[in-house]
Amino acid sequence: MQMAQAAKKNINPCATAYSSGNVSHNIMHKLIKFLFIALISCQTMAGQSFPVPENYSVVDPVKGDLNRDGIDELVVAYNTEKAREDTFESVPRELIIYKKEKNEWAVWKISKQALYGSRDGGMMGDPFGEIEIEKGLLLVSQNGGSSWKWGHTDKYRYQDGDFYLIGYSSNYGKLCEYWTDVESCENDDEQEIYKHENETIYEKGLKITLEKRSEKEITIVTPKYKHEIYITTSSD
Repeated sequence: MQMAQAAKKNINPCATAYSSGNVSHNIMHKLIKFLFIALISCQTMAGQSFPVPENYSVVDPVKGDLNRDGIDELVVAYNTEKAREDTFESVPRELIIYKKEKNEWAVWKISKQALYGSRDGGMMGDPFGEIEIEKGLLLVSQNGGSSWKWGHTDKYRYQDGDFYLIGYSSNYGKLCEYWTDVESCENDDEQEIYKHENETIYEKGLKITLEKRSEKEITIVTPKYKHEIYITTSSD
């Protein structure tokens, strides 16, 4: 698999539009998530429950067809333990994908590396953004920081029996001072690559799965502008 990277820098972005747009989006997302969790609860009462691991709690669920068989899968982000009020330690998270088997949800795939812990977002606290399924692709968004903010979205596609990272976008900076955006995707993907500095590189043989998202550190330095692109950071 080849992935293409493109880096762009913007100075003095418009903070007002960015902030107001995010507020509306976050409120809508929280409302949708609340309604979906309520729906899941109703389904549980109707005998269509999914097996929640002991002591786990649901962070965000989403349904959609991930293997293009016309049948929806269920993706659930979990806290793997209860948060303690007397500590600031982060609660580890897990991503579980369920498939329907004989009209029951069965565990299909598990990743302990795709999500950050509950307090790994720095001063912003919880880094979890959202999980989406679009056109058969699984999108996982996370963000954090303080006055300097960061965020990234992983894009996975089911192929060859596993979920492979085929796209990655990230941003980092301080509004109205400095901002850097990076986008990457498979070179045969139809996604547009923005090249503000006219530099595109191809990384051959880069294979990252959902289950082993943070198994090892992968940093790519662009040859022309020397931008460091952190595709993965080790979970150790």
